[in-house]
Amino acid sequence: MHCRIFTVATMAVAMLATSLSVAQAADARYPDLKGAWGRFVVRGLGGQPSLDQTKPWGKAQGAPLTPEYQKIHEDSLADQANGGQGNFLDHALCHPAGMPFMMVATRPLEIIVTPETTYILVGGSDHYRRIFTDGRDWPKEIEPSFSGYSIGKWIDQDGDGTFDVLEFETRGPFKGRRSYDATGLPLHYDNLSIFKEKMYVDKSDANILHDEMTVIDNALTRPWTVDKRYIRRSDKHPDWVEAYCTEGTALVSIGHELYYLGADEVLMPSRKGQMPPDLRFFNKK
Repeated sequence: MHCRIFTVATMAVAMLATSLSVAQAADARYPDLKGAWGRFVVRGLGGQPSLDQTKPWGKAQGAPLTPEYQKIHEDSLADQANGGQGNFLDHALCHPAGMPFMMVATRPLEIIVTPETTYILVGGSDHYRRIFTDGRDWPKEIEPSFSGYSIGKWIDQDGDGTFDVLEFETRGPFKGRRSYDATGLPLHYDNLSIFKEKMYVDKSDANILHDEMTVIDNALTRPWTVDKRYIRRSDKHPDWVEAYCTEGTALVSIGHELYYLGADEVLMPSRKGQMPPDLRFFNKK
């Protein structure tokens, strides 16, 4: 009886060892993306999150906007100069930013690779991106979301048996009024953007990750391509902070107007000359 139990236990250990070997072999095919990937900041540009990290945010991005959407951006900047939020209102009210702003790495990104799916964990209002690499085709209908629907494939560029590049595409329809940065640099309100990306580790520095992103959007006169970069933080055991914009915000949205809640919990205007909200249904004593 003891021999039989020992034999079964030995077989179980052998099967587990085999499974682990197969898993390790499978993992070895993919690049090492472990750790916390922080935003690459170019000195002298103010450090504000932007799509093109080599240029300051807002107008200096040089986004090839159509005249109509140039005007939307100018109106957004004017409203912000007057105390409003402009075209950035939705995210200022703690709605998810969606693509592509969710990839600025306000908090470090975590990338988890499996043979069928690669996940990019974002945190906060924007939870994650799910990139299917299981060979599926595009669905007939895509449910609207802030992050979009992504399909891609891993590519072994130099034929050494190890994947080098994750090439993927993200489509909508998207949710929300989205922008590239906090100045309200706009994407088209039809929410039909397409993003084509190539993600790979830098050949000369394994702690730099590239995300070559091309934006195809009806608010642009042509596709807009940037090389977004991230730096792997040196923390051996990263802390993944839980943070929510809704905690502690002083912004209050009533109808189409945005107000501030003062320290004394009294409603205040957010911009010059702003009218108070309609109080017709309240007892005015």
